[in-house]
Amino acid sequence: VRRHREIHVVMGNEACDLDSTVSALALAFFLAQSSPAPKAAFIPVLNIPRADFALRTETTFLLRDRGIAAAWLVFRDEIDLGGLHHAGLLSLTLVDHHVLPGADAALEEAVVEVLDHRPLERERGAPCQVTVEPVGSCATLVTERILQGPPGVLDTTTAALLHGTILLDCINLSPAAGKVTPRDVACVSLLEERFPELPPRDAVFGALQAAKFDVTGLTTEQMLRKDLKVISSDELVIGISGVFEDLEIFLQRPGLLQDVEAFCQGRGYAGLVAMTVSFNERHEPTRKLAVYSRQEPLRGTLCRALEEATTPSLLLQPLASPWPCVAAYAQGNAVAARKKVLPILRAAL
Repeated sequence: VRRHREIHVVMGNEACDLDSTVSALALAFFLAQSSPAPKAAFIPVLNIPRADFALRTETTFLLRDRGIAAAWLVFRDEIDLGGLHHAGLLSLTLVDHHVLPGADAALEEAVVEVLDHRPLERERGAPCQVTVEPVGSCATLVTERILQGPPGVLDTTTAALLHGTILLDCINLSPAAGKVTPRDVACVSLLEERFPELPPRDAVFGALQAAKFDVTGLTTEQMLRKDLKVISSDELVIGISGVFEDLEIFLQRPGLLQDVEAFCQGRGYAGLVAMTVSFNERHEPTRKLAVYSRQEPLRGTLCRALEEATTPSLLLQPLASPWPCVAAYAQGNAVAARKKVLPILRAAL
């Protein structure tokens, strides 16, 4: 701000999973390499506090494997985006999301570009450039963008980050998981063609999946924070946590209810939805849901919305729950991941 230096930030969503992280790193690198005489510094920002980075186990694994030190990364609590915007120095590109959370609403005017693979929830007018495509991984859109750019920008490190991210997001390109599209497959093939030294798909996916599902030693609070999204209305805030453990095992954790209550109270959440996922050896997912709220009317509203949803239908079957303030379900429609469920919950709020 003192030097009046323009900053172009590329930032993923607040869950800051591997897709958000790698999409931000790769696109910022591409923009810095390919923009003619840029006035701005291009900075990828990981949209979590640095203290939370250790919980993103698949991300720390892949970056460490590719020789990228955590010390080189910029986290959300290390850059004053509001101050930069107030000084008229901020441009913002959003990857892996296209709607800023309420707390960041003031930054909306700074958004100049969006790359996302979620269904479009709101239109953006010119001059914002919008690419929203239903692919399995936002890293696929970033890969396409880089491959359309000047030759020679893509290097082995960036290619390996994108390759690993698409494989993890698309469950090793398995059709049974319901995430992969022909464009994801094409990008993985193109990256392998250009960089034959990339490790085999099965090895990459296996290592990343093992790192992602490694919750050894994590407290309940850390598990809920590991892959967290937040939705809100004018009066209410709800957390939606991706949990990498079977729901029945999760619900039997010692002190779980007190931990969930403390987690929600500490963050001002009126309720919490935990979405668990596990995979069999054929990469087919099993999904389950738990809905927690001390407020019975809110819990009922959220449960009804999930039970009665038609776009998509989740095919929920009630499961036994140890507590009256927690409703539990098996999810028959196993290909409906969190990005499909979020709009249902948003509409319910």
